[in-house]
Amino acid sequence: MNKKKTLFIINPISGGRNKSKLAGFIDSNLDKKYFDIEIKYTQYVGHGAEIAKENLNVYDMIVAVGGDGTINEIAKEIDGSECVLGIIPQGSGNGLARHLNICLDPEKAIQQMNNAEVKSIDTAELNGNFFVSIAGIGFDSLIAEKFAHSKNRGFMGYASLGTKEFFKYKEQDYQLFIDGQKFERKAAMISIANSNQFGYNTKISPLASLCDGLLDVCIMRKPKLGQLPLVLSKVFRAKAHELNVLEIIRGKRIRISPNDNEYANVDGESINVGKEIEIIMKPRNLKIWLPKV
Repeated sequence: MNKKKTLFIINPISGGRNKSKLAGFIDSNLDKKYFDIEIKYTQYVGHGAEIAKENLNVYDMIVAVGGDGTINEIAKEIDGSECVLGIIPQGSGNGLARHLNICLDPEKAIQQMNNAEVKSIDTAELNGNFFVSIAGIGFDSLIAEKFAHSKNRGFMGYASLGTKEFFKYKEQDYQLFIDGQKFERKAAMISIANSNQFGYNTKISPLASLCDGLLDVCIMRKPKLGQLPLVLSKVFRAKAHELNVLEIIRGKRIRISPNDNEYANVDGESINVGKEIEIIMKPRNLKIWLPKV
């Protein structure tokens, strides 16, 4: 392959991990015959997007080094361009990287880049807010909002918060239009899945594909207390689609109302969006550098 001019954008605080060795890992593991490398570090929220935007026409590939939030803000600038997105997962949940079979060990993930190829994947927008993996409202968005302000990070912090809030959360009535067809449903949460999981291998829609031009609308009822062990077991064993408390409807254009919490979870980040939700699919709109299978 031709030598690629490649920019690594590193989020130094994502996932609470020490990134001091990453530059050395990149230098020692990436094949210099194929890559011309530069490294930049983010300094604040949104800086990754600014760096990507400024360098979009300068580099052949921009590599996001961080968690799903970092990947989202860099990918949204690359989306629809000829520039290629690379990923070195360094977050907590790393949902997109897990879905794409990118190694979570940074040295191995860098080595995978030496034997990879460009593929085009679907992306989407929720009320104009870009996402690659999953967006959602209801219980999911409530937890994302509270987790953003929590001091307890990582999987245990997320699980502890979810358990605490689960018992007092009440289902809501929703009206959905999926590719023009109307559905009325009661749900604890509605997740719009482009990839198959939130992160930590919690696969809400195990059969979801990033390349099928469809979004999986995952409508989850609140399980009874006695059902929780089965629900969690199915989710972590990639069998959530077998649950009778979960309905999955596929589509390209989705409208949902009302969103009583008035915020949504978009690739793990909580954003304020109001009561009306509209999601659109953008098929094969993002070029990404993926390990060859």
